[in-house]
Amino acid sequence: MSRIARAVLHEWRNVVVDPCRRLRERGPLGVSLAVVACVAVIGLHEFQQTAAGAGVVRVLSEVRADQPVWLSLLRTPVSVFVPAVDLSAWGGLPRLFLAFALAELLFGRVRTLVVAYAVTLAGTLGARVMIALGPDRLGLPAEAAHTVDTGASAAIVGLFAYTSVALRSPLLFLAAVVPTVSGSIAEPNLAGREHLVAVTVALILGVVLHRRGGGPGGGRRGGRREVARCQCPLPVSKAVDREVGHGREAGRGRELGRGGS
Repeated sequence: MSRIARAVLHEWRNVVVDPCRRLRERGPLGVSLAVVACVAVIGLHEFQQTAAGAGVVRVLSEVRADQPVWLSLLRTPVSVFVPAVDLSAWGGLPRLFLAFALAELLFGRVRTLVVAYAVTLAGTLGARVMIALGPDRLGLPAEAAHTVDTGASAAIVGLFAYTSVALRSPLLFLAAVVPTVSGSIAEPNLAGREHLVAVTVALILGVVLHRRGGGPGGGRRGGRREVARCQCPLPVSKAVDREVGHGREAGRGRELGRGGS
């Protein structure tokens, strides 16, 4: 089998076979976080279309760079599940579900939420830094501070990037991350720059958290945890030496007694 075929087979097992096996073992609860995320996006989108709901959603989730930092930190968790104004909520649901479901099955709910929030927050804070730098220093113009920054796109691309590094899956990275990065470079707006920051932070997290394990199992091979074996002899205490010596002397005494009888 060629090297390319082995790489494709390895990635197929990691990205498709192993998550499907875990889904079969856990059942629908294995992707409960992904389902909740999709329901939250649909619910907030529909609620935002009403007259009363628009104001409530704006107060709870509207994040802009011209706001105080503490206010943005409070609104960021809700802003992840509020679709951007210029994008369709239904078009991004498949990517949202796939990113959260794959990460949830492989890494668990807690780590999935931590990574999604970390990359989103990094993008939000990174946008403030780029606006402060200005367009002359590879930053963003001051008008970008008034742009409403909501949506799960940074969390989605960040989870895909993190999963790609954790599983060592270049094909997943090419299919799910590279198009977003290419679009962000071609159109350097606020959302594009945040996507680049999110991908960078996700790659760093993936390398740091999975540098030893080589996969989501982290130190497992074939589904079994490896047990480290000591290669050097351990020092024996003096008390143990004395007990062993007494035991040997007693044994010799019994042998001599039997020989004399």
